[in-house]
Amino acid sequence: MIPRNLIRTTLGALALSVALPGAVLADGVLTIGRVSDSTTFDPIATAQNLDFWVFMNVYDQLVRVDRTGTKLEPGLAESWEVSDDGLTYTFTMRDAKFSDGSPITSEDAAYTLSRIRDSELSLWSDTYTIIDSMETPDPKTLIVTLSAASAPFLSTLAMPGTAVISKAGMEEMGEEAYAENPVASGAFTVKEWLRGDRVVLEKNPEYWEADRVQLDGVEWIAVPDDNTRMLKMQAGELDAAIFVPFSRIEELQGDANLKVLLDPSTREDALLLNHENPALAKPEVRVALDMAIDKQAIVDAVTFGIGEVANSYIPKGALYYNADNLRRPYDPEKAKEMIEAAGESGLTLDYMVNAGDEVDEQIAVLVQQQLAQAGVTVTLQKIDPSVTWDTLVAGDYDLTVNYWTNDILDPDQKTTFVLGHDVNLNYYTRYENEEVKQLVADARVETDPAKREAMYVKLQETAKAEVNWIDLYYSPYRNVTQSYVENFYQNPLGRFFLEDTVKK
Repeated sequence: MIPRNLIRTTLGALALSVALPGAVLADGVLTIGRVSDSTTFDPIATAQNLDFWVFMNVYDQLVRVDRTGTKLEPGLAESWEVSDDGLTYTFTMRDAKFSDGSPITSEDAAYTLSRIRDSELSLWSDTYTIIDSMETPDPKTLIVTLSAASAPFLSTLAMPGTAVISKAGMEEMGEEAYAENPVASGAFTVKEWLRGDRVVLEKNPEYWEADRVQLDGVEWIAVPDDNTRMLKMQAGELDAAIFVPFSRIEELQGDANLKVLLDPSTREDALLLNHENPALAKPEVRVALDMAIDKQAIVDAVTFGIGEVANSYIPKGALYYNADNLRRPYDPEKAKEMIEAAGESGLTLDYMVNAGDEVDEQIAVLVQQQLAQAGVTVTLQKIDPSVTWDTLVAGDYDLTVNYWTNDILDPDQKTTFVLGHDVNLNYYTRYENEEVKQLVADARVETDPAKREAMYVKLQETAKAEVNWIDLYYSPYRNVTQSYVENFYQNPLGRFFLEDTVKK
């Protein structure tokens, strides 16, 4: 899933309060510093980690990805059966309740899937149009019939957007109110949402695994400035913080009061190119830009060697990753010749940068310097992170760095979002290739693993050949906690298992 619509607060609101290092915070309530506030609790209306990573502990799903991030496990569906032809899935619901005490039924599950498939609010509709029909013969049975066999279907049910919501609650409250104060099906409920500041969660006593939850509550606190967030950790003002700057990792590892966690991830950072720019619409120009950027230099300078140069939109270690995918050599002189041959001599591009994001700003400066060697002038536009996402969606940019973490085990989700010509305009790059679009659709319904793998290898090769975007690097999740926090863990798909987190 993609990152964040960073909402900045004023510097005054971020001022450090006086606290002693290692100060103990409220018992039973875990405070987590993050780069921005949430935008919604409507699962279908977002594609951003800042939302997903919070509401994955507010909602539960029919099927979940396990702690290792490598296999599926039962969620609200305690079991399921698949017909021999792969078209019909029969789910048996477990005994579970929403936070208002009402039972979670098959009707709620069917309503949830109908919304993500049919609602105009849904950012994920294309993936779920394969659902032909649903039946709920009784409150414990959901029968889903597909229009064609789909290899990734079970995996797509573990995507955060399919978090099970209350049909009665949604219909009574309305979509806007529900998105502010949802009826929870997961480990925590939304107690309070102070916009631009924090989301306050409290333990959901009706959760079917309530005995597993050790915390009384969680506060996700927006601290946009990287340095301020780390200072708050060192001052003992937060129990945990995410997005530790690469430059601070070694320092924090030397602090006996803190634990730095580098969890394996599916994160890839990439340079997005807006293909609506006439120059960037030319494949030869995009290839030249790829050759003009020294990815290893970026990895060394920005990630301090913790990252690894990326060569595919599918992250290393994920299903069907092509280790042999093309890696273009760094050759700024050749890139300059190609740009001139394409009739784009003197090319000038606007680069949108998240102001205050240390890594974003460092990458931007390096890319600016490197492209200058190829005769390209890059103008850096530092933008308040609260508006960068809307700017990306509107297409008012030429270049910008963004990242993605997988939300499901199967490559279909990211492939659809990045190459499938869905409602998200190929991650808002506006890249177009009808053959690629068809191959994405065909790969979704191919059930032979060998044939399917060959399709994804071709998709990776084509994306690289045409430079839909410029792959930069893969990196682990970078989190930090106080020493008294245990089991603060993020699996490779990004889910925080706060059900298991404790404060000693």
